Amino acid sequence: MGISRGMDHLTFRFELAQQLRVDSVRASNAAGSGHPTSSMSAADLMAALLDGHLRLDFDHPDDPRNDHLIFSKGHASPLLYSCLKAVGAIDDAELLSFRKFGSRLEGHPTPVLPWVDVATGSLGQGLPIGVGLALTAQRLDRLPYRVWVLLGDSEMAEGSIWEALEHAGHEQLDNLIALVDVNRLGQTGQTMHGWDLDSYAARAYAAGWRVLQIDGHDPEQIETALKDATAGDGRPVAVLAATKKGKGVGEVEDKQGFHGKALVHSDEAIRELGGIRDLRVDYAKPTGDETPHVFPVRGGGLPAFELGAEVATRKAYGEALRALGDRRGDVVALDGEVSNSTFSELFREAHPDRFFEMYIAEQQLIAAAIGMQVRSWVPFASTFAAFLTRAYDFIRMGAVSRANLRLMGSHAGVAIGEDGPSQMALEDLAAFRAVHGSTVLYPCDANQTVRLVEEMADLTGISYLRTSRGATPVIYPPGEDFPIGGSRVVRGGEDVTLVGAGVTLHQALGAAETLAREGIEARVIDLYSIKPVDVDTLRRAAAETGGVVTAEDHWPQGGLGETVLSALAGSGTPVRPLAVRTMPGSGTPAELLAQAGIDASAIATAARELLAA
Repeated sequence: MGISRGMDHLTFRFELAQQLRVDSVRASNAAGSGHPTSSMSAADLMAALLDGHLRLDFDHPDDPRNDHLIFSKGHASPLLYSCLKAVGAIDDAELLSFRKFGSRLEGHPTPVLPWVDVATGSLGQGLPIGVGLALTAQRLDRLPYRVWVLLGDSEMAEGSIWEALEHAGHEQLDNLIALVDVNRLGQTGQTMHGWDLDSYAARAYAAGWRVLQIDGHDPEQIETALKDATAGDGRPVAVLAATKKGKGVGEVEDKQGFHGKALVHSDEAIRELGGIRDLRVDYAKPTGDETPHVFPVRGGGLPAFELGAEVATRKAYGEALRALGDRRGDVVALDGEVSNSTFSELFREAHPDRFFEMYIAEQQLIAAAIGMQVRSWVPFASTFAAFLTRAYDFIRMGAVSRANLRLMGSHAGVAIGEDGPSQMALEDLAAFRAVHGSTVLYPCDANQTVRLVEEMADLTGISYLRTSRGATPVIYPPGEDFPIGGSRVVRGGEDVTLVGAGVTLHQALGAAETLAREGIEARVIDLYSIKPVDVDTLRRAAAETGGVVTAEDHWPQGGLGETVLSALAGSGTPVRPLAVRTMPGSGTPAELLAQAGIDASAIATAARELLAA
C-alpha cells in the first residue's frame, strides 16, 4: 500500500507512526524475536521527530553539523530500523534481516550502522553519553547541533540517569533533549512509578531541567512539545510522554507478558494497524556553513626526567598530558574530582577550554568521554583506579561501541599505603584485560609514562594506564621508545627470571641485587605492556633461565602473573606467581608490600625456592 506525502500534516504523522509500528512487528516476526511492543509505544514520538525536527543528513552521516539520535532504550531497535527504512537509509529487505547472522541490524543497535553513534542495550547509558555529545557540541565543536535521546521509563531507575540529569542541568545543556517513553510496563510488570509523570518531572526539575508532560500518542501535543523543546533557554529539556506499550494492537496494548516477544498473531496485528505502507520521509538536513572549532596549539616538547630522580608516575601522567595538549588541539581531559591527585589539573591549568570536571560520577565520566570520541576528539579520562569499577559497564559497552578511550587509574595496589583497601585497586588489570580489544599499560618510571601517554593518543579501542601514588626512581633516560606490546629486559641473568611492572619492577631489581651477592644472576623483565604482552621475550627468558618469578601489586586472578602463565603455556617452565592474597589494611607502603609477599625480600626468597625445587 502506497500513501502520498501530499496528505495533510497530522494525517501523514499518524500514517508514518502506523508504518513504524507495522515495520517493527514485521522485523520482529521475521527474526522470531525482538521487542515490537516497546517499539510501538514510541512510534508517534519518532514519527514526529523524523518529520522536520531531527536535522540529520542520512546520506552524509559524518556531516559534523548533523543532530545526533541515541536510542537509550536500545531494545526498541525495531523502531530505529523502521525509522531508517522510512528515511531511505535501508531497504525493506535489510529491515527483514533483523537479528539474522551477518546482518547489520543487530538485536540492539551498534555502530556497524553509520547512523548509530554508540552501542546501546545496557539500559541507562544513552542519556549520559548524550550529555557527552551535548558538551562536545557546545564546548568543543561549537556547533548548533542537537542531541536527541529516546529513553524508556524502566531505565529511569538507573543511577547513571541521575548522574546525567545532574550534569546536564549543571552545564545548562539546552541542546540536549530527552524523550522519555513512559509506557508503564517493564519486563516483568509495572515500573516503579507507572504513569506518574509528576514523579519523573520532580527529579528532572530538581536537576535543573525544563520538563514537558504530554500524551505521547497525541500528534498535536507531540508537535507542540518538540517545537518548545528546541526553543533553548539554557536548560536541557525532558519530554515526558505517557504512552501505551503495544499501542494499536488490542491483543498486546498495555498488557503484561508480551515484553521481548514477536507477536504471535502478527498478520492480524498488521491488518489492525492498517496494513503495510511504504511512506518516505522528506527529512530535514542541517543548514549553514559552520565548521567544527579548531583549538590553537603552542607546540613544544614532552617532559623529561633525570635518571635517578624520584617521581610518581601519576605526576608524570599529568605533565605528559599537559604537553600533549600543547601539541595537539584534539586532546581533551576529563576527571572525577580528583585532578589534584591524578595530576590532570596540570592539563586543566594549561587548557581550561578542553578540561571537563565530571565530579564524583564515574559513570558520567566515562560516558562523556564516549560521547566526545564520537566526534573524533581524543579524550583522556582519569580517576582513582578503584573507582573505575563503578563505570565498568560503560567501559564494557564502550568496546561494543568501538569507542576510542584513554583511561588512567591512579592509586593502584597496596603500595598506596595508609588509605587502606577501599582505595586500593587490586582488580583493575584483570578487569581491563577482559575488555575486548583493550590495551593495558603499567609504567614503572616517569619517562616511560610520558612515552606511553603519547602513544595512547593514537591507539584505537580502550586503553588503560595504571599509575602509582608514590614516587619511584627514574631508571630510563628521556626519549626512549616503549612500543605497545613490548617489554624491557632491564637486567641480564641466566639463572632465574624476575618479572614485574610498576611498583614491583623496582622490587624485582632490589631482589636481583640481593641474589647477585649470593652468586645468583637474575634476569629482570619490565612487563610494562600487560596487554598485548611480549610473548617472545617471556618465552626466550623461560628457555634461557631456570624458571620465572612474577610479582604484582594486584590480586592473583587475571593480572600480571596469569598474563605470564598464559604466555608460557605449554613451555614446561616453572613459574612462581607472587600477588596480594590476603585483605590488606592500613600501613606504610613498605609494610604492606612485605605483608603481601611482593617486596624485594619475598621475590628473592621465591627465586631461591624455585631454583632449589
